[in-house]
Amino acid sequence: MKKSILITGATGTVGKEALKQLCENGNYHISVLCRKSSKNIKVLRPYLNHIKLISIDLTRAQDFEKLDETYDVVIHLAAVIPPLADEEPELTHKVNFLGTKYLLNRLEKISPNCFFMYSSSIAVYGDRLSSPNISVTDELPEHEEDVYAQSKLDTEPIIMASKLDWTIFRLTAIMGVKNHKMTGLMFHMPLSTPMEICMPEDTARAFTNGIEKREQLKNKIFNLAGGPSCRTSYEEFLGINFRMNGLGKVDFPPKTFAEKNFHCGNYIDGDDLENITHFRKHSLEDYIRLNEEAIPGIQKFFASLLKKPIKYFMRRQSLPLKAFKTQDKELMERFFNEI
Repeated sequence: MKKSILITGATGTVGKEALKQLCENGNYHISVLCRKSSKNIKVLRPYLNHIKLISIDLTRAQDFEKLDETYDVVIHLAAVIPPLADEEPELTHKVNFLGTKYLLNRLEKISPNCFFMYSSSIAVYGDRLSSPNISVTDELPEHEEDVYAQSKLDTEPIIMASKLDWTIFRLTAIMGVKNHKMTGLMFHMPLSTPMEICMPEDTARAFTNGIEKREQLKNKIFNLAGGPSCRTSYEEFLGINFRMNGLGKVDFPPKTFAEKNFHCGNYIDGDDLENITHFRKHSLEDYIRLNEEAIPGIQKFFASLLKKPIKYFMRRQSLPLKAFKTQDKELMERFFNEI
């Protein structure tokens, strides 16, 4: 008998890959929960003959009455992420925390035996520059300045307290092929930050392979990252992307990048999830190769001609640099070690 799967966030970076893998498997009845919009419908159009689409706004408790079936597994990927999370803190709380709470409450009524798989984040560990090796047993700090991290930190306990079997994957930096934009957020991460990336396809595979690994995963938290072959530093990673895009060196003025209060690091217990779900297929070298193949030569050529004005425009989005220039003490204390 085919298992019934409910997935949220299927139009996001990881969600699109997870939906693709579920449909390619062919052994599941798939329901997709998402907000009704022309953008979402466009993304889901290739799969509409293979899924049941349920239009629900995660911020509206009454919408969850539309869920009236029994599910074997729920993959909950939907979330407001940065930079929007920082711009819309109230929306972030409503979607990330309350939306998850509403979903859990409804599932406890209609599908109490389902397996709830949740995507949390490495952001919950906070600034780990002084101790970059991370384990799920590490203490989790509060996050006064990081709305997204706090929303995930607040949500994990309500999942663990639910009546459902659950698992939580704390996702590292998810980096795919041309899927990340260079916004002002890039300047919030110190250049010396260690990173361990994972590609969206591999991340999705941890969830889809995990469907059949309920007994090994249930009621446990795991760190999800690409492993030693995906480790780098933020400075090196940024340099790779600048070169691939024709922008040359990462040569910004001092104080353009923050010196503290961000997240990322290396998962020293990341193999625990890999040994169960066998999701890793890509390395940092694969990430570089796939992106180099995807970037049109003409785009790289024109970017190389315009790299100075492009980087001028980019650094104008740097909040740390703005704080330094205006001598905003509150922001300087947030971003810099010495003021």
